[in-house]
Amino acid sequence: MQSFLDFFELMPVWQKLMWIVFCIALFWILEGNYSQFALKYNKWKHAKVNFGLLGFVVLINSLFGMVAAGIFFWLQKEQFGLLHLFEAPIWVELILAILVLDLIAQYGVHYFLHKVRWMWRLHMVHHSDKNVDVSTGTRHHPFDFMFREVFALIAVIITGMPISFYFFYRIISILFTYWTHSNLKLPLAVDRGLSAVIVTPNMHKFHHHFELPWTDSNYGNILSIWDRLFGTFVYDDPNKIIYGLDIADHLEDENLKLQLGIPFNKSVKSKS
Repeated sequence: MQSFLDFFELMPVWQKLMWIVFCIALFWILEGNYSQFALKYNKWKHAKVNFGLLGFVVLINSLFGMVAAGIFFWLQKEQFGLLHLFEAPIWVELILAILVLDLIAQYGVHYFLHKVRWMWRLHMVHHSDKNVDVSTGTRHHPFDFMFREVFALIAVIITGMPISFYFFYRIISILFTYWTHSNLKLPLAVDRGLSAVIVTPNMHKFHHHFELPWTDSNYGNILSIWDRLFGTFVYDDPNKIIYGLDIADHLEDENLKLQLGIPFNKSVKSKS
């Protein structure tokens, strides 16, 4: 088990970047052949702004990586964190670390991005996409992504997890990010059945519906249990979904400069 985890700890940056490319390519191909919705758009033009935002995400991730390295060194030196308070098999510690990361660094921060008004203005960029597909998984305002990284480090400090746990979770999280945003059609019974445990493409599509209350639901990234536990789970007829954001649908969603300026654009309303 330790040698398996060591692989993720020692993964060079180029392999991590290739994993992102592989996941995008995989679901790009799958959604092209098994689409849930027949989106009437130029797929490459649409992806251009989302991949542009991905460039900012990669840069921020690199900067936070240096901060994270210092935090992990301190945690191990001081033996700080919940995982240092008891002895357990490594697989048990890994599961606990994944649960805490998924709760705080995904569900928790996502909830605040919707409920705190000034944070929501950053997150609006993600929801302004009128044609949700695999590339939408990369669509985050730089400041939005920075808050996600901060919450991830909070989860790391609370648990005192080793860096290998963190990197393993990040690899899984990348896969789920593109899986849940892909315009992929699964048999309804399969999608709904899987959504009892994990976040599925249909489940996340309701989150991208253009108006409340569906916009403020299904915050999870990997596990759906948090939405079920905290009463934010929604599942209905996928054909009712309309992508976009009612308070920003007058804006061009394929203009990178305009999207970067949404949080500071006074002409863009914020939900009450």
